[in-house]
Amino acid sequence: MTARDDAPRHIVAVIAFDRISPFHLSVPCVVFGEDRSGGGLPAFDFRVCAAETGALTTTAGFSIAVTHGLEALADADTIIVPSWRDPNETPPAALLDALRAAHARGAQLVGLCLGAFVLAAAGILDDRPASTHWAWADEFAHRYPCVRLDPDVLYVDDGNVVTSAGTAAGLDCCLHVLRKMCGAQAANYVARRLVVPPHRQGGQAQFIQQPVPPNVRGDRLSGLLDWVSGNLDAPHTLDTLAERALMSRRTFTRRFRLATGTTVGAWLLAQRLGRAQHLLESTDESVEAIAGIAGFGSTASLRQHFAEAFRTSPSAWRREFRGV
Repeated sequence: MTARDDAPRHIVAVIAFDRISPFHLSVPCVVFGEDRSGGGLPAFDFRVCAAETGALTTTAGFSIAVTHGLEALADADTIIVPSWRDPNETPPAALLDALRAAHARGAQLVGLCLGAFVLAAAGILDDRPASTHWAWADEFAHRYPCVRLDPDVLYVDDGNVVTSAGTAAGLDCCLHVLRKMCGAQAANYVARRLVVPPHRQGGQAQFIQQPVPPNVRGDRLSGLLDWVSGNLDAPHTLDTLAERALMSRRTFTRRFRLATGTTVGAWLLAQRLGRAQHLLESTDESVEAIAGIAGFGSTASLRQHFAEAFRTSPSAWRREFRGV
């Protein structure tokens, strides 16, 4: 996506607050606030705003100065709440009023991590699906029972309201928002510059109960995962993969969950969905051909899983991210 020099810039506003985490604030800043014209991205009108005046403290021990107040939200196209300092603290009324007004006029609202608590406090998430940090999911569900909370996803896109899980999932969410705004090529460019995957499945579990080994290179399971990723069109079952890895079914299941944080079936589905997304965005292959290449076996199966994961169809996904 390219923009004329005289075209109105898309306004992205981020809410800062006292005792903010520098990492949470930096996530939208690094995605939307830096000059990416070298990759063909438009320049955003990027603003960091705050309800408080004066220097804001951070959890890292230094302070930041914010030049914009809440009045800068009045014409913002996208407003991002990167977190919140305390789920038990009701956000300032002025902030909640500003968010309600922005939502009423059609602005896109994004709540990263505990930022979902702020959107929920404003009533914006009532009767909507949403996500937040897994550690605060029970508290969120208790406090906001009208929200359809899904704590097992990286982010939830509900049209003009998007929420994400904690910490690094905020980066996944911001890249997803950028994909919607500027297309897959732009988001992939930014992801490469940040040295992160351009897209992790929104439906994969965000919390792995057992730590993932820091390095499994050279391991038989690592080689198997690489092989399966390159042969998704072949039929795979737990038994055939365990046999190929020269492990018992029980050992393979345990090792697989330790290495990936999920089950064989869930991992395979995520890989196949990712392959289908890539092919839809980067090739002219038919949906039928993509279903076979990605290992779904039939277009009906691809459409069903695609709809369940992304709430859209493969054809609509292609139109959205390629404009065709």
